[in-house]
Amino acid sequence: MQRDAKNEDFIVGRNAVAEALRAGREIDTLYVLAGERVPAVRRLVSAARESGAVVKEVDRKKLDALSGGAVHQGVAALAAAHSYASLDDIFALARQRGEPPFVVVCDELEDPHNLGAVLRTAEAAGAHGVVVPKRRSAPLSATVAKTSAGALEYIPVARVPNLPAALDTLKANGCWVYGADMDGTDYKQTDFSGGVALVVGAEGKGLGRLVREKCDAIVSLPMKGKINSLNASVAAGILLYEISAHRTSEG
Repeated sequence: MQRDAKNEDFIVGRNAVAEALRAGREIDTLYVLAGERVPAVRRLVSAARESGAVVKEVDRKKLDALSGGAVHQGVAALAAAHSYASLDDIFALARQRGEPPFVVVCDELEDPHNLGAVLRTAEAAGAHGVVVPKRRSAPLSATVAKTSAGALEYIPVARVPNLPAALDTLKANGCWVYGADMDGTDYKQTDFSGGVALVVGAEGKGLGRLVREKCDAIVSLPMKGKINSLNASVAAGILLYEISAHRTSEG
């Protein structure tokens, strides 16, 4: 499927990408033509990795589509619609508000509309931040920003290289980790008091095995109709407001 490079905020061509990196612009993903080994491109790859960007090798057809027909010279970069935060930034915001941490973790949520919707609801429900994996996650693109309806400007999003390790860090900072998945405890029978990290699984796949094993509890939404699952952002919205209600009653 061809992307509209302009709408997705792509930077195309070696010089343009180099200037963006030099200016400190947040680059989400650098796409490089597979097998390209010229020194100029290798320098861009090195600089992008140092900045924290994901580097992906793609074939020429894919790169042509991503570049929207522009001359790409073997490289195109997706600029992040907003800078990423860190886990420490999220914990700092919780301390600033005088509240136990309230965090949403997206396990390989690759649909930008779903991620944007989760950000919007998380911010509205009072969460302190959202955590996404560095790979196999929707980037903070223009689509995510638009779907979040402005929430991306207010809620920190931390991108981490290892999600299970990040869950350990959340636990060490006072969070009880709840995974949203099938075959769990009815969410209405769950006590969400104290620090909370809610893990939302990928579309269709649910929680990954290692991530599920790190969860302290699995919570489920009762399904009374013919289908057995909900859209990830819809399920997250229901659970986030249930958690928010528990936190309000604590106060």
